Amino acid sequence: MAAVAVLAPALGDAAAVPFLAVAGLAFFGVRDGVWFETLALPGDREEERLYGFVAFALAAAGLALFASLPRAPLPYEAFAAATLAVGGGRLGRAVVAERSADEFSLVAGYVAGGTLGALAGQVGVLLQTDGSVLVDGLPEIAFLAAVAALGAALVRSLVFDRDAHITVILVAFAVWGFVAVEPTVTVPLVAFGLAVTGALGYVSFALGTASVPGMLTGVLSALLAVVLGGVGWFATLISFYAIGGLASKYRFDEKADRGVAQENEGARGTGNVLANSAVALVAVVGYAATAHVGVPGALFGFAFAGATATAMADTLSSEIGGLFDGPRLVTTLRRVEPGTDGAVTWQGELAGLAGALLVAGLAAVGMPVGDAVAGGGIVVLAGVAGMTVDSLLGALIEGERIGNQAVNFLATLSGATVAVAAAVALGVGA
Repeated sequence: MAAVAVLAPALGDAAAVPFLAVAGLAFFGVRDGVWFETLALPGDREEERLYGFVAFALAAAGLALFASLPRAPLPYEAFAAATLAVGGGRLGRAVVAERSADEFSLVAGYVAGGTLGALAGQVGVLLQTDGSVLVDGLPEIAFLAAVAALGAALVRSLVFDRDAHITVILVAFAVWGFVAVEPTVTVPLVAFGLAVTGALGYVSFALGTASVPGMLTGVLSALLAVVLGGVGWFATLISFYAIGGLASKYRFDEKADRGVAQENEGARGTGNVLANSAVALVAVVGYAATAHVGVPGALFGFAFAGATATAMADTLSSEIGGLFDGPRLVTTLRRVEPGTDGAVTWQGELAGLAGALLVAGLAAVGMPVGDAVAGGGIVVLAGVAGMTVDSLLGALIEGERIGNQAVNFLATLSGATVAVAAAVALGVGA
């Protein structure tokens, strides 16, 4: 059914008809038998209705209608990529499930099947609409296919199995956004990004530094950084993922006994990864869309580096500082119990400063931050400022009003803001 999306350009205004027909047939005509057993998702058998399959068909019909609207159409290639990323992903996972129940293998099967499906869907659409762009546009097509598949796998890991309709809608609009950005994508960057981010994702899962959703979030984030920004952006971001993850595992049992350990055995989930990386991801997408937004690319670079330096500094400050006695509340400097929100130690502050210096060094070498000394200094300043904001928010409002992930997001936003403001004030990287 997902493959029908490839025919959308030829069907035009009638692109939604096949999906509506299949939805009606599945809902009213398939109540038992081989087809029902094949297509039924968890919960469907009890209700004797193919609700999951029907919902997916209706979602695809809605996207097909949106793709054929005359004023602001969803690109056909985005529609096909999203639909086949979900359909191909489910097929890939099912094939792997015949041989293995290992969760990483199942996710890998979903991503591989989804990528191939999304790739084939885009190629099929372009052959009908503008086949001349296939050769030159192949790197971008491969990038969009990987983004669609990773995005579908991520959303799937966060919702119920019957919610494929939610997955396909979110992925379609995400791919549409990247199509609109028109990023400059090269074969070496796509190949490097897919190979390295996939390997690092496996390592993070194997070491227990990330859950499956957290791993998918990290892989997708790293892929966006390397393809939309470049190797320097990737190295800057991945330094935080690698060192931050290892810091969470460092002397974990001791931190658990002290009540300061990362939850979920130190495996970071989607919420934690996004809380620390969302600002940086917006910055790298903004950098790729510089021609459309009229903002100097260097400012997006400073925002990215400032947010990442904050995330690194805050993580090391918490993970290393939590191992030492005598923490003091940042607002009053009075001694408090380990694990108190807003508590700091001088050892943790030094570790945070070292983390900010590392990110600044990587950004100064591989990112558009102007003069290495001045640009690097701004990134260090931003990292320390963001780390301090995190401690202040922890002491003042965390717990009763907002959670730790919201505090992390606000801290990285503060770090990015400080970096951009300092760069503008000093005229660095303009």
